[in-house]
Amino acid sequence: MVLNKKKISVLAAAPSDWRGGVAEVDGVATLKGVQDLVVNLLRVILPLAGLAVAAMILVGGFQLITAGGEKEGISKAKDTFTYAIFGLALAIIAWFILLFVENFTGVKVTEFSL
Repeated sequence: MVLNKKKISVLAAAPSDWRGGVAEVDGVATLKGVQDLVVNLLRVILPLAGLAVAAMILVGGFQLITAGGEKEGISKAKDTFTYAIFGLALAIIAWFILLFVENFTGVKVTEFSL
């Protein structure tokens, strides 16, 4: 199966689209390549984290529906909801901490660059 270059660029920037700098010199990767790799991973991982939270909420709802009134099943569903919301809150709090550090110190911690 051959993937179209345009489809790949939706998820991550193709090497030809990398911002400035040289990712490779004489066939050897440079730090610019690492920077772009991390940026591309974050572009994919962050939306996947949101999808994981949504999936956990759906699973918790399914567990609650299929619990059939059993206390153990209801408890399991509530735990799933709790973990999903806790994970989402943790991700949001981490982002706000980074923004606070950025505003307080002036260091751009929300932008990865070498």
